[in-house]
Amino acid sequence: MILWKGHCSVHGRFTTDVIDELRAKHEGINILVHPECTHEVVLKADLVGSDRVHHQDHRGRGAGHHTAIGTELNSVQRLANAHPDKNIVFLDRNVCYCSTMNRIDLPHFVWAMENLVAGNVVNQITVDDETEQHALVALQRMLDLPGKSHRD
Repeated sequence: MILWKGHCSVHGRFTTDVIDELRAKHEGINILVHPECTHEVVLKADLVGSDRVHHQDHRGRGAGHHTAIGTELNSVQRLANAHPDKNIVFLDRNVCYCSTMNRIDLPHFVWAMENLVAGNVVNQITVDDETEQHALVALQRMLDLPGKSHRD
């Protein structure tokens, strides 16, 4: 059963209109997006990569630098909190939390690990062999993506 087109619904919310508005409002703003965003958004971004790539991008940026990030909101908030001297914002007009990403935190991780130690497999997802192979290819491609800048 295919429930969606192979992407996170949060990443599908980001639009080129918002990118254009932010560029008009903040000269030199850096637009970072996750590779699961739409093709049009990816093409307008300055950097495309995983959340790890987004975190690495801020190390050399000066105080006051403006950045808009198109990925899950909690990740953007963690990055903004880690760099209070920079202006880091969510790349959407509206806040949209991802209910499942909100549960990727230390208490839920510990709960899952404690269950595994006790011999209980929780939240196991199984798919057919063909789906598994396609998922592994997609995951590997995302992990191999070093972060690509369109503005170099």
